[in-house]
Amino acid sequence: MQSAYPPAFEREMGCTEAEWLRTLPAAIGPRAWRRDGATASAQIGGGTLHLAWRAGAPRTIGRVRLPRLQVRFRFEDVGPDERLAFMRRFDLYMQRGGG
Repeated sequence: MQSAYPPAFEREMGCTEAEWLRTLPAAIGPRAWRRDGATASAQIGGGTLHLAWRAGAPRTIGRVRLPRLQVRFRFEDVGPDERLAFMRRFDLYMQRGGG
């Protein structure tokens, strides 16, 4: 996990949009949020997190095709400590394991 998160950044997620949408409510947690197409916004303290996503071309490794989702995070009026606390929870819920 990171020790700090900037106010805006992008990530590549190894999931489909359907998988993302199934996990998103739990990752956001008890905060008020709403979705509009391929965007969502969530209240964090006195500020807002804006999310936007789009499907990327699958990553191909030999015969294996892995889904890719490009996700943009933009925190508005959310301080560094609030961003860190939110993203720690978010990352735990979005974490994918193997084994």
